[in-house]
This record gives sequence, structure tokens and C-alpha cells, in this order.
Amino acid sequence: MEVVPRYRFEAMIADALDDLPVDLEHVLDNVVVQAVDRHSDEPSLLGLYEGVPHTERSGMEGPDVVSIFRIPLCEACADIDELAEEVYVTVIHELAHAAGIDDDRLHELGWG
Repeated sequence: MEVVPRYRFEAMIADALDDLPVDLEHVLDNVVVQAVDRHSDEPSLLGLYEGVPHTERSGMEGPDVVSIFRIPLCEACADIDELAEEVYVTVIHELAHAAGIDDDRLHELGWG
């Protein structure tokens, strides 16, 4: 599909954050979620969590960052509805990493 404008993509991220499962809401206290066009080293990456998971924090860490990559997500989707769903899944996936959930467990939960 065609790449959506940044404002529309950011609105999808905001919608995903509004619909977070209750179990993940606590991670937003110390996480910045941002829309980025594309990862510079891995251009097909859909999302990236950078930080210290909540399960490993000592209290002195700065905010974590979740990047949601607009162009590869648009390229991976056939239409706007699929894009909105993939943005939601990607946001959940990356915030789950912030909560200390690894990829194996995410796959078990259906959020791989």
C-alpha cells in the first residue's frame, strides 16, 4: 500500500496506546513511543524497544524508547485496516519488551 502521511500514522499509534491491555499500561510511565520512517541499519524492522525492561530496573534509568517504523509497516500491509492492526500489534509487542516479556513468550501469547 501507499505510505500514509506521518500525522495519520501517529494517530494510529495513539489509538493503539489508548487500547492497551491493562497489564501493559504501567510501562508507559517511563517509555517514549515515537513514529520513525525507517530504521537506518535494518530497513525492514517494524518496531524497536530500546531501554531497560521494568523487571530489571534499579530506579536510576532514563526513559525507554519504542520506535514504530512507518515505511516498512506500510509496505507490509495491503490496506489501511491491515495497517492499523499491524501498528497495534507492533506497539503491543514493543511495550511488552518494556514490561520484560521476551519474544518466545510473546509468540506463545499470540503477539509474536
